[in-house]
Amino acid sequence: MQQNSESLYNKTDKVSILNYAKKLQGRSLVHACNEGVLLHGYSGKGNFGQILEKFYFQYLPNSDSEPDFPIAGIELKSSPLKELRNKDYRSKERLVLNIINYFDIAKQEFKTSSFWKKNAHLLLVFYLHKGDTNFLDFIIKLVDEWTFPETDLEIIKKDWEFIKNRVSAGKAHELSEGDTFYLGACTKGGKGGNPRAQPFSSIRAKQRAFSLKQGYVNHIIASIYKGSSRNYGKLIPSVEIARKLSIEDIVISKFATYWNKTIQQILNDIGVTLKPTAKNYYALVVKAILGVSIDKEIEEFEKANIDFKTIKVIRVEENNKIKESISFPAFKFENIYHESWDTSELKERVENKMLFVFLKRHGKEYQLDKVKFWNMPFSDRNEVRKVWLKAKKVIQSGVIVKGEKIEKSGRIIRLNYFPKKSESKVAHVRPHGKNAKDTYPLPVTEKKVGVNEFTKQCFWFNWDYVRDEIYLK
Repeated sequence: MQQNSESLYNKTDKVSILNYAKKLQGRSLVHACNEGVLLHGYSGKGNFGQILEKFYFQYLPNSDSEPDFPIAGIELKSSPLKELRNKDYRSKERLVLNIINYFDIAKQEFKTSSFWKKNAHLLLVFYLHKGDTNFLDFIIKLVDEWTFPETDLEIIKKDWEFIKNRVSAGKAHELSEGDTFYLGACTKGGKGGNPRAQPFSSIRAKQRAFSLKQGYVNHIIASIYKGSSRNYGKLIPSVEIARKLSIEDIVISKFATYWNKTIQQILNDIGVTLKPTAKNYYALVVKAILGVSIDKEIEEFEKANIDFKTIKVIRVEENNKIKESISFPAFKFENIYHESWDTSELKERVENKMLFVFLKRHGKEYQLDKVKFWNMPFSDRNEVRKVWLKAKKVIQSGVIVKGEKIEKSGRIIRLNYFPKKSESKVAHVRPHGKNAKDTYPLPVTEKKVGVNEFTKQCFWFNWDYVRDEIYLK
């Protein structure tokens, strides 16, 4: 028999709500809720949260601009976890908040905005996602409240202002999660993006929601989960600095001390010794410049989903030529075969903010010349999408091999139909394995030569695109 929610907890009292929520920890929905949960009738990605609201907290799911517990000022959010080998927890995805109303945000100020009214005080329920397990049996691992620390809030305010300004400029259709640091504008809707009208432009824009980036959610988890092994160093020393400067300003100011110096001169000035042969050598150099111990993660980068492993250190010649195109990790053919563009790893990468460090040749030496945070413009993301779709079509067709070429050394090279540099101003596909024997399985047998595996490939940014659109701009 279902109890009245008023007998379970006081919806107007923060302490009562939190105490009742914490009873979920270590339990699943099927055990925490009444028997009616088995006949819930909900479907779709958000069904865990909907059932949590209806059958445990006993209020009807809604999309109101008010928080879920309006008098207490608390918004309830649930989110999936994944467990690492060391038993730490990580977020499985970004935390989606409220839908962005393009017409409303253009007229709002942060302190009185619908975003802040709804999300100033969150009640977070994290559950462990387990493959094919029925979601009603997912075990709830972490339950706690979250209010944004003052320093984080200053960054989030700047992110919100950026999104507002983009909408006010009639460019809601060009929004990207890579535009901002902690608070993103993620797509929210079906395959077509659920396009809607925007002010100041006749172009319809994909529906988007405010979201906390996956890296930021990981930080929340680390803060809640006392057993976490996360080890952070900080870039922003105080709230006052966060009010005055953006993360980008702070990073560039730290590099500015070393303009026109070689990497070795920089390390000598800092008093740090690093082995140039180290796999993550340049990432460690960047940490040294930023004043963060090499054994620590940079908190602000982690929160902003800026992967230190993908920091791009580019050597530029005196004539501004860049010798090499810029590679991403090798992709698995099977992944691309089964993915859609909207769920692809490449889309995620090109929508994230990246850090580029440019070293320019002066005589025999390369010196620190430029540092830039960058995310790909809307039109160029569409171009990358075309390259990705062609690569997918090649994999699906099973017609990969175009022919063979014999080099002077006698080595046989297989020519393929993957998109070439000449086909796009932005990106292309080419090998990224140790040698021809470094392969990944194919989802479809190659029809010309009958193989079930092929040399590892990856997506590359064209070198002249990096020069013209990132380095020279």
